[in-house]
Amino acid sequence: MIDYICDYGKTIESRDVAPTVDPGFLRQMLPDEAPQKGEDFKRMLEDVEGKIMPNMVHWNHPRFFAYFPSGNSYPSILGEMLSSAIGSIGFSWASSPAATELEGIVMDWYAKALDLPTFFRSDSPGSRGGGVLQGSASECALVCMMAARYRTIQKLRGSDISVHESVYLPQLVAYASKEAHSSIEKAAKMAIVKLRVLETDSRGVFRGNTLQEAIEKDLQAGLTPFFVVATVGTTSACVFDNLVEIGQVCKSVPSIWFHVDGAYAGNSFILPEMRHFKEGLEYADSFNTNPNKLLLTNFDCSAMWVKDTKLLTSALAVDPLYLQHDHNGAVDYRHYSIPLSRRFRALKLWFVFRSYGIAGLQKYIRNHITLAKRFEGLVNKDERFEVRNDVNLGLVCFRLKHNDYINRDLLARINSSGRFHMTPAKVGGKYIIRFCVTYEHATAEHIDYAWEEIKNFAEETLAAEGPADADVVVKVPIIAKKPPKKLTRSMSTRFSFTRSVSREIYERQNSRSQLTDGATPVVIMDTDEILQSLQRATVSARLSGGIQKQHELYETDSTDEASN
Repeated sequence: MIDYICDYGKTIESRDVAPTVDPGFLRQMLPDEAPQKGEDFKRMLEDVEGKIMPNMVHWNHPRFFAYFPSGNSYPSILGEMLSSAIGSIGFSWASSPAATELEGIVMDWYAKALDLPTFFRSDSPGSRGGGVLQGSASECALVCMMAARYRTIQKLRGSDISVHESVYLPQLVAYASKEAHSSIEKAAKMAIVKLRVLETDSRGVFRGNTLQEAIEKDLQAGLTPFFVVATVGTTSACVFDNLVEIGQVCKSVPSIWFHVDGAYAGNSFILPEMRHFKEGLEYADSFNTNPNKLLLTNFDCSAMWVKDTKLLTSALAVDPLYLQHDHNGAVDYRHYSIPLSRRFRALKLWFVFRSYGIAGLQKYIRNHITLAKRFEGLVNKDERFEVRNDVNLGLVCFRLKHNDYINRDLLARINSSGRFHMTPAKVGGKYIIRFCVTYEHATAEHIDYAWEEIKNFAEETLAAEGPADADVVVKVPIIAKKPPKKLTRSMSTRFSFTRSVSREIYERQNSRSQLTDGATPVVIMDTDEILQSLQRATVSARLSGGIQKQHELYETDSTDEASN
């Protein structure tokens, strides 16, 4: 198996980055029941290679540009293997002393490497804070929200323990921007509290004045603001919220717990030149970032720090007799998270820090930034394309200067080839393609090759759409290298990660406070419904004599969906 893993890493580039199979394919290839007798491991590996590997999305492939980096370095894999071999369940200090203490030490190393405020470190004199490794950023958001909820309800209830805590739930309000991760919405559902999803500025940044206005309205209505989330590196476009403005607002309201989600981009603070984005973090009560996204550590591994660990453990602690021990000064991480059982995650992070060193990790992230800027430059040189985000880290959001349907078709062609893998998002109301540098050993050659192929796919897409769309924005000769074919409707939807719905459902969906997660398909209005709607509008305009007004309505932005 170790040889197989090593060979996989060495030869991954020879594989397609993603399969094109349909749901249910594997059930047709495997038996209906488990074997009665054990099978030879060699045969099992043959099935892995023949049935599993060809149908995986290979996240560590040089041509995987979707989602975010999946840290899977050899030091991390070795740490994971050793952790599995040891097999300890480190829920308390007594159950595994070295696992518990290494986690505390590594979390302090990590905090220093990111230059976090000293109150987040357990080794800082007078500090009440500390860090813990969770399974995901979603868990971090939930446990912090539960701690904030517990603290606020205790203050509201005071000494009257006869009133159940649930009585106060209807008046609690949490706040996040519309670019926050969907895990915040899920956490609010699980905590049974209201969530206000607030607008961002024109660049997608969550600002203090927007938060202030929302809080003031809720205070006037007799509600209690208790939790605010800001993001450094949003899912759709890697936008950095204004932590200073938001933090100052939170500081003015004593009942608020300020949480900063840095799942992807928080790791970039290991670079001194990126630390201006963390200004305002000194106001935070908690912070999380995922080394399994941008620090070469394989999933699952999410780092979370809190300013006051007592507030966290007070909300989550349960202490049955069989788990108690006499080591009163020790940390029991079971009180820091949802599950009781905990894996020895610190081992792989320890291996990564020691193998690469801070300088090696900095070099890795700087390379991602350099390559992303290179791709941005290539896009900007082609007048058919545009970049739709500020490129600060490894993510470039780009699109053809055409309507959303053309861009969906472009992404579908890219992904259906199996040679590349990318995902979409909505940025500024436009459908964009996310190009994220993910490969550990990525080079300029990988970027340049991807761009040349993207241009080829674009030429196919534009040629397949015909002359009607050729002059929407710019007139550029289209030279297709092979006869272009229009994708079927189902293929376009599937490989562009979209979901077509009726106008009614689309408008109802957009009225809800659903947050993005980068995995859910982008919801679009059904194309047939759009055409029917335009036909109805045209007839109505003619009857009312408002044809010119109707024409102006749809000509205001040639890249709007309506213009197709």
